[in-house]
Amino acid sequence: MAKVKASDIDFDNLGFDYFDLPYRFQATWKDGKWSEGELTQDNEVHINEGSTVLHYGQSDFEGMKAYRTKDGSVQLFRPDRNAARMQNSCERLLMPKFPTDKFVDAVKQVVKANEDSVPPYGSGGTLYVRPIMMGVGGNIGVHPADEYLFRIFAMPVGAYFKGGMTPTNFTTSEYDRAAHKGTGQSKVGGNYAASLLPGDQAHKAGYSDCIYLDPVEHKKIEEVGSANFFGITKDGKKFVTPKSPSILPSITKYSLLYLAEHELGLEVEEGDVYIDQLDRFSEAGACGTAAVISPVGAIEHNGNKHVFYSETEVGPVTQKLYDTLTGIQFGDVKGPEGWVVKVD
Repeated sequence: MAKVKASDIDFDNLGFDYFDLPYRFQATWKDGKWSEGELTQDNEVHINEGSTVLHYGQSDFEGMKAYRTKDGSVQLFRPDRNAARMQNSCERLLMPKFPTDKFVDAVKQVVKANEDSVPPYGSGGTLYVRPIMMGVGGNIGVHPADEYLFRIFAMPVGAYFKGGMTPTNFTTSEYDRAAHKGTGQSKVGGNYAASLLPGDQAHKAGYSDCIYLDPVEHKKIEEVGSANFFGITKDGKKFVTPKSPSILPSITKYSLLYLAEHELGLEVEEGDVYIDQLDRFSEAGACGTAAVISPVGAIEHNGNKHVFYSETEVGPVTQKLYDTLTGIQFGDVKGPEGWVVKVD
């Protein structure tokens, strides 16, 4: 298959799809240490049939973006936090950690090598960057691999949820995404495999995705598909988001928590969000690297539909949070020290 050239990409009509861009980064762990790593044009992963990633799901990944600014330069948003979260996921799966400085440098290499495919400023698109680590080599016993593969590839993307900043509806699921003492707090493949069936059911029923409730009592909101949930209280003064040991710690969510408090002057709260107490919120949204912010128009639960601000219009606080966050990411708003890293 031929590599995708920037001239072949319709930047104004991007979805969330794979592109075979010219370059990706690869490093290997063997004999107790990481190789220096290098850029490669090979988009195929060549591994042994006994690799632990294939049998026991020993793999994790990250999702991050590169943004084209108004002056034509390219920047990353808090890449050190992605490195730290991947290290936490690696610790959970007994995989070697890839150092933060080398992680950020490798991401920069991939973005720079594929810079022509970073969507232009104003198009609404970004370059989505996917680091992934997996256990490889000839294994068959249920134990960690002796060798590992670390790769980073990228592709231009548009909005994750169809409609972007247009409110969409969600429904609760009877399935659990992850257990409290499982791997929910880590970005590992198995969590997403478990979400395929309930997500498909939600899509077929006409919803953007499903809402996962807590795995103990099914009373509290945990995640919205593969994104985190937040709500704005009816008085417009508080930003509330769930807290649970099985929720993936979203870099976007924690950035919004900071911005809500320090830029919008809101009170912030991480705590229980009960599914039968949605009337405390005037606005709600799903947030994450891929989704950024997707306004939640309504949630269906047990046959009852709760509408937030509107099913067609974005609430004012949600809009302000989105404008502030994306303003920082695209270089139009000055963010906190260290949040933005230029790709030179």
